[in-house]
Amino acid sequence: MMRKRKGYPVYPLTAAQKFHFFYLDACPNKAVVNIGTSLTIEVDLEFDLLRKSILKAYERSEAMRLQFAKDKDGAWYQYVVDEVKQEIPFVDFSDQTMEEAEQTMRKWTSVPFEHEDSPMSRMVMIRMPDGFCGVYLLADHLIMDAQSMICFLKDIIELYSSEMYDEIPYPKEMSSYLEQLQKDLAYEAGSKAKEKDEAFFKNLIESSEPIYNGIDGTAKLEMERDRQKNPKLRAAVNVSDSVESDLDIFHLEGEPTKRLMDFCSANHISLTCLLLMGLRTYFQKLNGNDDVSINSAIARRATLKEKKCGGTRIHSFPFRTVIPKETKFIDALFEIRDKQNELFRHANYNPVAYFAYRSSVYKNPRGCTYEPMSLTYQPMTLKEKGLDQLGDIRYKTKWYPNGATTQGMYLTVMHRPEDNGLDFNFEHQIKAVSRKQLEYLYYYLCKIMFKGIENPNLSVGDILKLV
Repeated sequence: MMRKRKGYPVYPLTAAQKFHFFYLDACPNKAVVNIGTSLTIEVDLEFDLLRKSILKAYERSEAMRLQFAKDKDGAWYQYVVDEVKQEIPFVDFSDQTMEEAEQTMRKWTSVPFEHEDSPMSRMVMIRMPDGFCGVYLLADHLIMDAQSMICFLKDIIELYSSEMYDEIPYPKEMSSYLEQLQKDLAYEAGSKAKEKDEAFFKNLIESSEPIYNGIDGTAKLEMERDRQKNPKLRAAVNVSDSVESDLDIFHLEGEPTKRLMDFCSANHISLTCLLLMGLRTYFQKLNGNDDVSINSAIARRATLKEKKCGGTRIHSFPFRTVIPKETKFIDALFEIRDKQNELFRHANYNPVAYFAYRSSVYKNPRGCTYEPMSLTYQPMTLKEKGLDQLGDIRYKTKWYPNGATTQGMYLTVMHRPEDNGLDFNFEHQIKAVSRKQLEYLYYYLCKIMFKGIENPNLSVGDILKLV
C-alpha cells in the first residue's frame, strides 16, 4: 500500500473517480476522460496579467494540482502537489477563420493526459478571429466536472478583474479539496450513512425490473429478444462497436428558455425535473411504455464547501418513473421532484456498486442495459455572483468533443452566457445515434415541455395527442 509519493501524502480514489477509471480502462481511446472548453470575452485582455491570474487560480485550488500514481499491485492513488509547473502559452488565431480555430481546439481536446505523476490539466491563452480574448482549458475528468470547471474559470476572471478594476473585490478563497475528499473516504469506509444508502438502493433495485426504451422505438429491444431467443427480455444493447463520438448542439433561444424557468420557479421544481419529464414522455410516446428509465447525473454540491472544492463529484444513477397516461402533467412533475429529492439523499452511494448489484439481480446478457441515455443539467453560469459587476461584457463559452464516448448518448444541458438560453449538447457514438434521430428527439422534447407548461392540468396522454 502506498503512503507517500514524492513526499506528498496519498489518498485512495473516490467513487466518482473510480467510475471514470472504470470506463477509461474499457475504452481504447484514452481521451474519453478529457473535457475541453474555451471561455472568451469581448475585451482586449492584458495577457501578462491573465497568465498571473491563471497561476494564482492554480495556487488557490488543490483539485487543480491533483496528480495520480499507481502502486505495484495496480491500485491508483491521488496526491496534491504544491505547485503546477507548466507554461501558459498564448495562441493568436486572429488571422484564421473561426472554423480553423475551433478545429485546432478540437485537436487539442483529443490528446489524452499521461495519468501517472503528471499534471491533469493544460491552459492556453487565446485571441479568437472574432476579436474575443480568453482561455482554452483542457482537464481530465478525474480532477474536474462541469461545475468545478465553471468555478475555476470564474476564479480566473475574478482574480484578473480585481487587479484590473479598482471597484472589483478580490475573490473569496476556494474551499479545500482534501478536506472534502477525507469526508468522502470516511463515508466509503463503512459509515452508517453508507449502510442506509445501500439498503435504499437494494430495495429499489429488487422492487421490479425496468424496461429498455429506444430513441426511435422498440427495434433494439426486439432485436435483442430475437438474438437471445427470449421474448420476455427487458434489456438491450444501447451502444455500437465503436466509441468514436460527435457532439451535436441544439440552441433554445433566451425567451422560450425564460418561459421554462419561470414555470419551474412558480411551481417550485427544478429544470432537471422538467427535462426528465420531457425526455421520459418522449420515450413513452415512441415505445408505448409507461415505465421509462434514464441515467441522471447528480452534482453532489449542496453545501458551499462542496460547491467550491473543485474536483469531480458527479454520481450518475438510473432515474426510473412509471407514469400512466391518465396522470396530469403537473402531478407527474411533482412525482419526479419527490423521487429526485429522495435520490439526492442517497446520492453519495457508489454508482459502480449500484450497477454491479443490479446486474447480479437481473442476469441480462453482457452489454445490455435499460437506459437509452444520460442527462446532466448544469444550472451554474459564469454570470452569477461576481461577474455581473463587470456590466454588459459579452462572453462566449464553447465545449469541444474529445472524440470518444462509452455511452450511446449523453445529453448535457447548459446556459449560454450570451442570452442565458439553453444549449442542448448531445455527445453520442456516431454509429449508435444519428444527427437525424437527435433532431427528432429534440423537436419532440421541446414540444412536450412547452405544451406541458402551457397546459399543466392536462393528462400526459392528452399532451401526447397535442404533439
